[in-house]
Amino acid sequence: MPQTKPNLPKWQPAPEGPGEPFRLTIFFDGQCPLCAKEMRALKARDHKNLLQLEDIWQDNFEQNHPAINQEAANRILHAVDDSGNLLLGLDVTARAWSMVGINRYNWLRWPLIKPVADFFYRRFANNRYGISKLLTGRARTCSETCCTRKRN
Repeated sequence: MPQTKPNLPKWQPAPEGPGEPFRLTIFFDGQCPLCAKEMRALKARDHKNLLQLEDIWQDNFEQNHPAINQEAANRILHAVDDSGNLLLGLDVTARAWSMVGINRYNWLRWPLIKPVADFFYRRFANNRYGISKLLTGRARTCSETCCTRKRN
């Protein structure tokens, strides 16, 4: 997926991770049970505080993150690294897990595998609520009021 540089402030390395080259801000769908579970698992392994997690459905998201299109972030996982590079989909997943010392997703970025993996990721992302319902018994983790917001 193409990577662009949105007009974002440069992130500073986390104080717990001196010398670490990256910090990553991940914009995720906190109302998707599987997505929220993965973010909790990532954060539990983020001992150097390299990851910043931002739920795209939080109040004032658009005001706090004007360079991130909420509708686009609802369709595909978004992240921005400390150099201002935009990462999408499995590029986010592989980078984030690598940053916490888990490299099992890196093979999904190999040149011959990447197009196929991205195809299946897009299918997953488009059907994540139904898949969450099958696997967790819940399609969304939201309260009555938050699920009444406009969704795509």
